[in-house]
Amino acid sequence: MSNEPLATAFLLTAIGVLMGVCALFSRAAGRFGIPVALLFILLGMVGGSEGFGGIEFDDYGLTFRMGTVALVLILFDGGLNTPLAAVREGIRPASVLATLGVLGTAAVMGVAAHFFGFEWKHAFLLGAIVSSTDAAAVFSVLRGSGLHLKRRVGVTLELESGLNDPMAVILTIALTEALVSGKPLGWGILLDALREMLTGAVLGVGLGYASRILLKHVRLPAGGLYPVLTLALAFLAFGLPTLLHGSGFLSVYLCAMLVGNEAIRYRSGLLRVHDAIAWLAQVGMFLMLGLLALPSAIVEVTWSGLGLGLVLAFLARPLVVTLCLLPFRFAWRESLYVGWVGLRGAVPIILATFPVLAQAPGALAVFNVVFFIVVVNALIPGATVGWVTRKLGLVSLAPPPPTAMLELTSTLLLNGELVPFYLDPASAVAGASIADLPLPGSASVSLIVRGNELVTPRGGTTLMPGDHVYIFCKPEELSLVQLLFGEQMQE
Repeated sequence: MSNEPLATAFLLTAIGVLMGVCALFSRAAGRFGIPVALLFILLGMVGGSEGFGGIEFDDYGLTFRMGTVALVLILFDGGLNTPLAAVREGIRPASVLATLGVLGTAAVMGVAAHFFGFEWKHAFLLGAIVSSTDAAAVFSVLRGSGLHLKRRVGVTLELESGLNDPMAVILTIALTEALVSGKPLGWGILLDALREMLTGAVLGVGLGYASRILLKHVRLPAGGLYPVLTLALAFLAFGLPTLLHGSGFLSVYLCAMLVGNEAIRYRSGLLRVHDAIAWLAQVGMFLMLGLLALPSAIVEVTWSGLGLGLVLAFLARPLVVTLCLLPFRFAWRESLYVGWVGLRGAVPIILATFPVLAQAPGALAVFNVVFFIVVVNALIPGATVGWVTRKLGLVSLAPPPPTAMLELTSTLLLNGELVPFYLDPASAVAGASIADLPLPGSASVSLIVRGNELVTPRGGTTLMPGDHVYIFCKPEELSLVQLLFGEQMQE
């Protein structure tokens, strides 16, 4: 027992060093085209039992549980930041990709895995594990890289990544059970998938509306308690449907989406806290997965892992996506891009721990190949996202984000809001002084962000093209303000 405090201190020191290095070098990694997720995984491997850190870690059960918690937090944050207007625009193609797209990718990858020497049951299990895109990887690349995609493409990618985990989970569990029991698969798996997704969707929407009411009316004594309450709602939105044999991942995403699109108490504070929690979950999850991987075992599957990773990036994903998007009249560049940026991350690795925990024969070999495929996928599509976006002409003409942001944070429901606008040269108010603006009612200019300067708004201040202008107004005045300044920015 006397050595326990020292062992704990050593472990926390090692983890602290690894997490700090990940955070400090994340920006430099992005400049060199290295996805942040891959950096976290590689540093975890460096700190593992076969690396310089020497941290012994082989607990697949803990990895599965902690990975599930991390995915719940990441999906909840993604849902909070998904506008309902975007959902209406991209829900149909995203739903097809999240169901038929996952099935198609699993089938193609299963055939390819059999070609690389896997028995059919192991081959299709591997295909199911790598069939879905990863919400953490997609959200971090699209929101953290400064890329402004054309709306339809970006919405489809984000919605697909938030909706397609349930089908991959259902396929993985069913194929694992078939591998352990030796029984053949039947068509009942599709009915089970439909039932689980329907249950998750109904409970997610119901919990989302209930959470809206709760967060609008409950009064807590401190602002820091509101994130505690929303975390409780996130875990409830996952746990309750899962206990009822529904899709918890789908439920938590839909619940968060409804909460994020409502005027609730402490809203801006909640968004910042959940963004930080999601990043912490990503860092911890990828580091843990890196610690779990053994470089010596990964090297043994180099050729099959590399080959299947290339098949996934260049054949399976693009082919299936192109077929799924045909009815929705996507341009060939858009279909190609959605197929290319189907990033894999922690989800396949976490799913690969399930057959290991079930003691399925050959499960460790599948895990090692899946890990290699994820690394290949992070390097090839992941490192080229910016270049491909520009090459295919899919960069949106959306205005650049401001260098400083102004927000209202309150535990009360205020009768007013701060709305950001970007002034382009064609704006009706560009070149006008604030005193000459026909602002309605109590609306007023609160702050002007001009490059790296904060400009105090006064009557004689002239609004310039390129300014980011924050307007305070009441909800009933917003439509008139938008007639002057145009569509508000999405921060």
